[in-house]
Amino acid sequence: MTTVTEVRVLTGAALDSALDDVARLRIAVFRDWPYLYDGDLGYERRYLESYRTSAGAVLVGAFEGKRLVGAATGTPMEDHAEDFAAPFVATGLALADIFYCAESVLLPEARGQGVGHRFFEAREKHARALGRRYSAFCAVQRPADHPLRPAAYTPLDPFWRKRGYAPLEGVIARFRWRDVDQDAQTDHALQFWLRDLAKDAA
Repeated sequence: MTTVTEVRVLTGAALDSALDDVARLRIAVFRDWPYLYDGDLGYERRYLESYRTSAGAVLVGAFEGKRLVGAATGTPMEDHAEDFAAPFVATGLALADIFYCAESVLLPEARGQGVGHRFFEAREKHARALGRRYSAFCAVQRPADHPLRPAAYTPLDPFWRKRGYAPLEGVIARFRWRDVDQDAQTDHALQFWLRDLAKDAA
């Protein structure tokens, strides 16, 4: 069991110095079900560069002492407009009203301590400070009979619904990556979930 001693928002030099550790966490955690992502450090470093350049980005770190054991990120949705604009067209929602909660990665031995809630709370607080009405994230969709699905896997849907999120019907993002059991990249569908922060605050 890893005891999480602190969860805090990282900015400036602290954010910058944590990005390589975040990259390694993404590779380790997303290798498991349901992402099955066969990642590499070079790509991760390029991907995470946006958190240095986005003025509205946030990085929340979970620590065991000085060791980073979990991380959650987010940016204004328009920073991801190229990937996400098309799925949102039919919703009538403006990207400028949405804060995108990106990855939330936590080592298995550090789970069960309420860190997932604290990750969302910190990002939602940041979203409200930016004047965003909505908070959104997307989650990969996998068939129930997938051969690599663990028998004891418990979906996170109840956790997300408890936090006030609901799936946006028909709002699906598509990304390509190589699964751990594949030789080449394949297309993956990710379902968007949304929470109305203004309604929750009323």
